[in-house]
Amino acid sequence: MATLLYRLGRTAFQRRWLMVLLWAVLLGAVGAGAAKAPAASDDGTSFMPGIEAQKAFDLIAERFPGSSEDGANARIVFIAHDGEKVTASDNRAAIDAFAEEAADAPQVSSAVNPFTAKAVSKDGSTAYATVNYKVGAADLTDADKAALEKTIDQVRDSGLTVEVGGTALAEQPAAGGSSEAIGVALAAVVLLITFGSLAAAGLPLLTAVIGVGVSMAAILALAGPLGLSMTTGTLASMLGLAVGIDYALFVVSRYREERANGHAPREAAGLAVGTAGSAVVFAGLTVVIALAGLSVIGVPMLTKMGLCAAGAVAIAVVIALTLVPALLGMWPNATLSRAARRRGRWNTPVDNGGSRWARFVLRRPVAVMVGCVLGLGALALPAAHLEMGMPGAESKPVSSTERRAYDALAAGFGAGFNGPLTVVADVKGVHDPKAVVARIAKEITDTEGVVSVSAPQFNQAGDAALFSAVPATGPNDEKTKDVVQMIRAERAGLERETGATFEVTGATAMNIDVAQALQDALVPYLVVIVGLALILLLVVFRSVLVPVKAAFGFLLSVLAALGSVVAVFQWGWGAGLLGVEQAGPIMSLMPIFLVGIVFGLAMDYEVFLVSRMREAYVHGDRAPQAVVTGFRHSARVVAAAAVIMIAVFSGFVGADESMIKTIGFGLAVAVLFDAFVVRMALVPAVLALLGDKAWWLPKWLDRLLPRVDVEGTGLTTVVARGTGAVDSEPLPQAPTRV
Repeated sequence: MATLLYRLGRTAFQRRWLMVLLWAVLLGAVGAGAAKAPAASDDGTSFMPGIEAQKAFDLIAERFPGSSEDGANARIVFIAHDGEKVTASDNRAAIDAFAEEAADAPQVSSAVNPFTAKAVSKDGSTAYATVNYKVGAADLTDADKAALEKTIDQVRDSGLTVEVGGTALAEQPAAGGSSEAIGVALAAVVLLITFGSLAAAGLPLLTAVIGVGVSMAAILALAGPLGLSMTTGTLASMLGLAVGIDYALFVVSRYREERANGHAPREAAGLAVGTAGSAVVFAGLTVVIALAGLSVIGVPMLTKMGLCAAGAVAIAVVIALTLVPALLGMWPNATLSRAARRRGRWNTPVDNGGSRWARFVLRRPVAVMVGCVLGLGALALPAAHLEMGMPGAESKPVSSTERRAYDALAAGFGAGFNGPLTVVADVKGVHDPKAVVARIAKEITDTEGVVSVSAPQFNQAGDAALFSAVPATGPNDEKTKDVVQMIRAERAGLERETGATFEVTGATAMNIDVAQALQDALVPYLVVIVGLALILLLVVFRSVLVPVKAAFGFLLSVLAALGSVVAVFQWGWGAGLLGVEQAGPIMSLMPIFLVGIVFGLAMDYEVFLVSRMREAYVHGDRAPQAVVTGFRHSARVVAAAAVIMIAVFSGFVGADESMIKTIGFGLAVAVLFDAFVVRMALVPAVLALLGDKAWWLPKWLDRLLPRVDVEGTGLTTVVARGTGAVDSEPLPQAPTRV
């Protein structure tokens, strides 16, 4: 592996213009494809196959053709001023005019008048009208939206307060906005401080941006055929940018180190790719395994996000191995620090902050290990109280009209109105379908926690009926989950008595079923990714205990991160500082996302840091000294890489979408815990206690495992043979003093 990558790095350095041209052509090709590609449209008809809510949704689509179309909708909420009623003559006239004008607009399939649909609150203070469109929200033109906004403004001019929910006028959530740009700016500052060179700081940023550009353009080009969305690509851009900077950072850092050891530029580039590049390959593989493993969960959207992000990481790896050495070839000396260029060459210091910290930990390993475990354990305690759900309009800022519409409906019609349950009864082959459906509706009406049930509507064939049940509590309330379970528990008895069956769906039931399914899938997912990664790390480090220690540290950091997410987003501790308007359940996808992504990133730091220790140990250092050597060479760069990742992920905390905000915060604190507590403190403490046993591997297993030579021992022979000819651009020497 090291020899192959060494030759790849030398070739990319030598044929730098060709390599840059190839990447430029690739970027242009996928960019052109993205520009010509049709807009993405997630069909959403099969969010999570196998759960009851999805089966009911599919049954509705089969028995009630057209009722489950993905057309956009707008729920217009009319609120009378204090002491007034929407039923007053002037207010009613304005609302009637709105319904008539909205129904005549292009692309509108129906506009339901609140007075004919009995959509007026008991106190008469609130009413709502539903406007349905023939096309999805993404296909609505500016003219379509402007027509609806005009009719809404006319009602407002009459004196009523009007708020708008639904998808028709909802703004597309931004991924990170200005805060994301701040994260990139902070990454640039960290790189500049780390390298002391504008070129060395700019090169990782440039290659990372190119990598994200290629991956995002490819996602946009394939969005139509594969049903991808902007949310799907957000994770890819987030991880692609973070790992792209980090992977290039490690190659550039090793290049500077090899130049310091006296190697010519091309030779240094080959050695950098052969050594640091090997760590990049295996670190990238662990991230790809974790992301691709999301496909075992059974959620199509999650699978798409994971595979897209895995593709972005793979592109970042390839760029680090090819484009980075090519750009180093264009500016072989510019990436060195000013002091190094002035002196002609510089030697790696025998002692630095990394080695001093390692010696500190080696002197008191038990205290450091216990402190790390207890500290992370305390932070992980809130994770035991995790509540999963799917935050909706209630999690949006109070300044948004969607949130105000949600609050007005809850105040006028009850908390459960925003999360009605949809019940579909299958009465195919039943002797008296209407009587049976009436019996089912009666049983559900009498269920504790249900406040109302709508009149059943039959399909044309008369073999299915559809009605809604409104619970007394909100969509994310635990009592609503109990109501759904009680309704479903009544099904078996009714089926035996009547021969008919029914299923419960709707957004609320779907969220409940998804949360439970994801919770059940978490352990199998952990087994898959941890098992595959342990095998990979076993091959890389040729040790039994090092991979086990890596997995244990990951569990500590991910649980501490999940506990922090619960404390902020569920309990509301410091939520206002992050712009979280409403604390509540954690998004169902978040825990499994956090586990998968953090596992990959945790293994990144494990590979980068411990591979240098392994390299020193293989080359003759005793076990304690190998830890010190590894920290002397890698601690500063790993710390810089972690700070960069934290900065990039923190930028996504400024997203409008709750899921992206939560993921950004969770990943940022997870990297903080994993890099600076687990890898920088717990790892050296455990290795100090294990000593030489840390690198123990049974002889029979040693014979079975392939040798990938991550530590680059084979490069000694290759370089000795003279395959690395001296390049034509040596480091300028300082003038001789007489």
